[in-house]
Amino acid sequence: VQLQASGGGLVQAGGSLRLSCAASGRTFSSYSMGWFRQPPGKEREFVASISWNGGIYYADSVKGRFTISRDNAKNTIYLQMNNLKPEDTAVYYCAATYGSSRQGYDYWGQGTLVTVSS
Repeated sequence: VQLQASGGGLVQAGGSLRLSCAASGRTFSSYSMGWFRQPPGKEREFVASISWNGGIYYADSVKGRFTISRDNAKNTIYLQMNNLKPEDTAVYYCAATYGSSRQGYDYWGQGTLVTVSS
C-alpha cells in the first residue's frame, strides 16, 4: 500500500484546512486508517483514526474541531480541520494497516506540512 497525503498549507488561527490521503490497492475498505502529526521538535502523536468497520477515534486535543472520514470508492481518507490553533502546526502523516489497528500501522505516507499562524 502506498499513501499520498496532501492538503497542507499556511492558515491563520481560526481557519480551516482539509487534508487528503490517497491509497493505492484494491482492498482499501479492509484497511484501518489514521492521521498522526509531528510538531516541530516534538514526538509524533496520534490525531484521529477510522477503522475498516467505521470506528472513529480522536485525540482529546482535536475533539470537536477535526473530523476524519473515508471514501472507499476513492481509496481516500480526509481530515477536516476547523478552528485551527497555532499548536496544530505540524507535519501530518496518514497511516494504514490491514484490519484492526491494535498492533499499530504498517504503512505511512510522506507527510504534509500544516502551519497555523497566530
